[in-house]
Amino acid sequence: MAPFTTIAEQIKLDILSKTHVDDNAAKRKEISRTFISDTITVPTKEMYEYATLSTIGDDVYFEPSTNALETHMAQITGKEAALFVPSGTASNQIALRSHLLQPPYTVMCDHRAHIHKYEAGGAAFHSGAAVTPVIPSNGHHLTLNDVRQNMILSTDVHFAPTEVVALENTLNGTIIPQEEIIAISEFVHSHGKKMHLDGARLWHVAAETETSIKELCGPFDSVSLCFSKGLGAPIGSCLVGSSTFIAKARWIRKLFGGGMRQTGILAASAAYALTYNFPLLPGVHSLARKLEAGLEEIGVEITSKAETCMIFYDPSTVGVSYGEIADRASDLPEPLVLGGSRLVIHIQTSESAVEDFLSIVRKLAEEKKAAGFVKPEASANGNSPYKDIYVRRQVKKAA
Repeated sequence: MAPFTTIAEQIKLDILSKTHVDDNAAKRKEISRTFISDTITVPTKEMYEYATLSTIGDDVYFEPSTNALETHMAQITGKEAALFVPSGTASNQIALRSHLLQPPYTVMCDHRAHIHKYEAGGAAFHSGAAVTPVIPSNGHHLTLNDVRQNMILSTDVHFAPTEVVALENTLNGTIIPQEEIIAISEFVHSHGKKMHLDGARLWHVAAETETSIKELCGPFDSVSLCFSKGLGAPIGSCLVGSSTFIAKARWIRKLFGGGMRQTGILAASAAYALTYNFPLLPGVHSLARKLEAGLEEIGVEITSKAETCMIFYDPSTVGVSYGEIADRASDLPEPLVLGGSRLVIHIQTSESAVEDFLSIVRKLAEEKKAAGFVKPEASANGNSPYKDIYVRRQVKKAA
């Protein structure tokens, strides 16, 4: 048998390096120059300081700070109750499992929706649900006609009936018109079915359209809202709905292994984000439009405009590839981190990063023109404005 002191020596761990303060400063600089996503935003010193003052209860029993956050979220969304969960994926999957009772059934959504493409087949695994992915007829957002044509209401045993229609707002940074959402909701509810909203970035919709969160959430039976993307909190989302729905969702959260303990520090971070970071979103949208305008001036095709915080672009119109841009970006004294066709602006994106990116594209375009590149005529049919957002990241190989 080993003496206790030996065991303790084997177990102890110090994760703080001698350079961690400098490393974190460098990471914050990198984040300010990263365009791959808004999930990479980090807590500020002020957020951390506020979070350390939170309560220290156990959320499975009762945690005061978390309860205060949930109460506030229910109030601002106009719902009866809310549940704090670790992530947007958890929130969406808990919502679907709470709505869906016994297969066979189908969830309808946009073909680009996160619940369909980027949640590891969770609807099938957790809820035994098929998914009906619909391509919007207008190329932008699902319409009432899209839903009407694809909703499965038949009692034919060959088909799994639609039980939930799930929308996403924003989707790839674009906003679904609220009047369309209301029309879809009225139709779906008229057939006794449920409406869920993946509102991970609904904060951007509220900021851009100056519409209250309550109004935006009104047409839905359940809504998922994230704190860790555009709002810059470290972890967490909230699921809102009726008291009965949230009571079941809390049970499902436990079943999925998501019952948490001292969540006060996370709830406080979310509260700080709501108070101090939400007001920064109009500036984010303004910077995104500046980036879009700069690319258009150069002659780059914008395949999905900066309605909020995202831009999709195609530099081939000026003879440039994503790889060439990534190579130049990695060669800068302060490199830029890029991810293909999608550019995401967030609350910690620096204006200098936008200017440096535009300078790279402008310089490359000038070089291509000098080498004889001629911009081709536009295709008669045009290009699809919605390319896959997760283009493989172009990383320059080490020399």
